[in-house]
Amino acid sequence: MASVVQMLIGKRLTPEEQVKKWRQSIRSQEREIDRSLRGIETEETKVKRTLKAAAKRNDAASCKMLAKEIVRSRKAKERMYVSKAQLNSLVMQMQQQLATLKIAGTLSKSTEVMKLVNNLVKLPEIQATMMEMSQEMMKAGIIEEMMEDTIAMNDEEDIEEEAENEVNNVLFELTDGKLGQAGAVGAPLEAETVEEPEPELDAMQARLSALKSV
Repeated sequence: MASVVQMLIGKRLTPEEQVKKWRQSIRSQEREIDRSLRGIETEETKVKRTLKAAAKRNDAASCKMLAKEIVRSRKAKERMYVSKAQLNSLVMQMQQQLATLKIAGTLSKSTEVMKLVNNLVKLPEIQATMMEMSQEMMKAGIIEEMMEDTIAMNDEEDIEEEAENEVNNVLFELTDGKLGQAGAVGAPLEAETVEEPEPELDAMQARLSALKSV
């Protein structure tokens, strides 16, 4: 009878098997982040080239729009690098759980694991997997139930209000001082010129958005 139940609901993992499964999943998420990073960096390089071309055409409107995309890309990459470090720390915590299991015969509750998981569920790229893992860890008694406000995404990037200086810095950097934080340096672009975004620019924005929400 027990074997029939196991066939229906799946084999129940031992604590050691469960920890090893988590560790493999974490490594998989690290690889997923690496793929996203490579994709964002490739698109960012294309956006930089397009921005420089727009600067040569004195197209200030397109330059600013593209600079905002670069700022968003850099913020996304920063968040991913932090998350990669946190995933690596979580792997180390899993190693400690295995060591504790061998000595005490049981998994131990960990505030450090709780803190890492709380941070990692906020990253869209791996949120679904980390939410599933957090549920398994709660059942195993390693972490406590997370509050909804902890899980909620609260790091919406408001480029207009919070990152205007960064946008200006990017413009200054990529237009050789013609636009951005030191507008008086170099020949000023025609800031009043407003052109419709080119199809290529729209495509780049779409690809960057897709990469950052994988």
